[in-house]
Amino acid sequence: MTITLKPIPSLSDNYIWLLINNTKSTAAIVDPGTSAGCEKFLEQEKIQPVAILVTHRHWDHVNGIEQLVNKYDIPVYGPATEFIPCLTTPLTENDDVRIPELELDLRVIDIGGHTAGHIGYLTDNKLFCGDTLFSAGCGRLLGGTAAQLHASLNRICQLPDDTVIYCTHEYTLDNLRFAQAVEPDNPYIQSRIDEVKALRAENLPSLPVTLEMEKRYNPFLRTSQKSIIQSVARHSGQQIENSEDCFTYLRMWKDGF
Repeated sequence: MTITLKPIPSLSDNYIWLLINNTKSTAAIVDPGTSAGCEKFLEQEKIQPVAILVTHRHWDHVNGIEQLVNKYDIPVYGPATEFIPCLTTPLTENDDVRIPELELDLRVIDIGGHTAGHIGYLTDNKLFCGDTLFSAGCGRLLGGTAAQLHASLNRICQLPDDTVIYCTHEYTLDNLRFAQAVEPDNPYIQSRIDEVKALRAENLPSLPVTLEMEKRYNPFLRTSQKSIIQSVARHSGQQIENSEDCFTYLRMWKDGF
């Protein structure tokens, strides 16, 4: 059985990910901030949605849930500690999610920091990480702490390098411009900029991306690297004692970039 992934563009820069079992013509919907694009695609392809998976509470990830539930009468999985509309199955660290209609099993991991209760979903080598990790960036602190988000990113870094990252915003080019300001001598950054520009020129998403690639150019995954520490220290005027300090001031730098 093979699950295929389909990004549905939403709002100005969101992606709603569909996990599709082509044999059964069924799908799970990840972080539906809107419903219309999903409904249109599902009807065109004659696919039956069977579940909604939510990573965190923000409106651009949940505002389509009520319409989808009203139309399809499907369960909603999401973080137990955050308010999620129509939530039927609250989830916490290490919970297993079994979706029999997809023949799919996922494991829940706690990756808080963007929001305090943010979770991710792991299946095989795929991570649905919401707004915790972006290509070349990470989420802002909107309810969680720098220490929490730093720990979550370190946790993601412990996953196998071939883990494929499915995040939910097309922020990649802007993130890469910041990465280049932080680490101007990193050749992987310009290479990724060229790649993403070509994709976006064809109106193609820059996602997903492998964890191995992100480790090469994402400054928020590189806060133990001497080049990043020195750059952050120069910009902040602070003495950087450790990776967490580096992350904290790096996140502040990005907030004002």
